Amino acid sequence: MLDTVCCVFLLFIIYSFFGYIVEIINCSFNSKKLVLNRGFFLGPYLPIYGISCLLMGSFIIRYKSDFLTVFVMSAFVCTTVEYITSYVLEKIFKARWWDYSDKKFNLEGRVCLGNAFLFGIGGVLFTYVLNPLVVSMLDKLPTLALRIIAIVLMVIFLVDVVITITTLYQVKVSTIKFKSRDVTAELTKLIREEIAKKRDIKTNFFVRHMLNAFPWINISDYNNPLSKLKRYSIKSKKKK
Repeated sequence: MLDTVCCVFLLFIIYSFFGYIVEIINCSFNSKKLVLNRGFFLGPYLPIYGISCLLMGSFIIRYKSDFLTVFVMSAFVCTTVEYITSYVLEKIFKARWWDYSDKKFNLEGRVCLGNAFLFGIGGVLFTYVLNPLVVSMLDKLPTLALRIIAIVLMVIFLVDVVITITTLYQVKVSTIKFKSRDVTAELTKLIREEIAKKRDIKTNFFVRHMLNAFPWINISDYNNPLSKLKRYSIKSKKKK
């Protein structure tokens, strides 16, 4: 049981890391400059890719004899995961982390046909190339090494999750706390006091990470502290 959990977690982390690399390449290509800061968490991994790959490995791998089925099911699974992730994040944090409204054939700006097509191609590569290679490498690892690596990475990942969720939760709590009255001046004062404590764009490391990773982030709540931080950082850059 322990070995199974360790193996599944390592697959999750490995695929999340590959997803991180894919996002860096994609964003760097679109931005025409190297973009290193990507992802919801602080570490170099994107869990949405890890989850999608685990789902494909569990359900789609059995259809690997049918290329077209693998393509279609991969596109469907990954697009569904992307839609649900976007919806949940927006409902919890009142922020749209990505928006495909300017793309053709999009659904509420959360997913689009172009990405679904790319997910299908990615699923084919995953099924026929990446997954067999990764599974083969893990099978060659000694049991003790597998357990140690998995446990160490799991601790690091869980710490990252706690830090990330706690920080975002605090931002959300701040919003809810002042929601019943007009506290624009108070919020601005509190935010600027926090900003003044930090360097660079003068905001804390986590918020800088989020704004850099998602420069196009669309905050649905105007009074959300993250929204105010983004507007303030933009103004600060314009003054320089």
